Amino acid sequence: MNLNWQLLIFAVPLGTGATLAMDLWALLLKKACGIPSLDYAMVGRWLEHLPRGRFRHAGIGRAEPIAGEKALGWFAHYLTGIAFAAALLALQGHAWLARPTLGPALIFGLASVAAPFLILQPGMGAGLAARNTPNPGGARLRRLAAGALPALTTGKPVPKSAVSGY
Repeated sequence: MNLNWQLLIFAVPLGTGATLAMDLWALLLKKACGIPSLDYAMVGRWLEHLPRGRFRHAGIGRAEPIAGEKALGWFAHYLTGIAFAAALLALQGHAWLARPTLGPALIFGLASVAAPFLILQPGMGAGLAARNTPNPGGARLRRLAAGALPALTTGKPVPKSAVSGY
């Protein structure tokens, strides 16, 4: 099998697991501290409005609801996690996959925070890096923690027999 396809295949469980870790963290924050999580229906709504020419909203919650927005938002959330995992594996390669280390995963996870800070939050009405939210510092800190958390889930190395090309 082509080595690039192997990396893509490994990106699916890696990205899914990392995204699930973020979701469990968000659930813990909600249950233990009363901190609300992102409503992924709003992500789906934002995505559905893009082909209609609406990139920015004053408040996505006030935009016209779209059928299937919740499912689309959750699908996009996990697909984004898989895409970030694929990018990490493309940059680090098979050697990292066989012996994952915290450093590259942590750096990549923290760098991935740029996407919501620069694209999603402004597009949904929260402003650049959540500056229009009631507690921008808290929102930024939670997003940075969520970006770093998946690095802690890199898990055990993949056996060499599973990844050819050494």
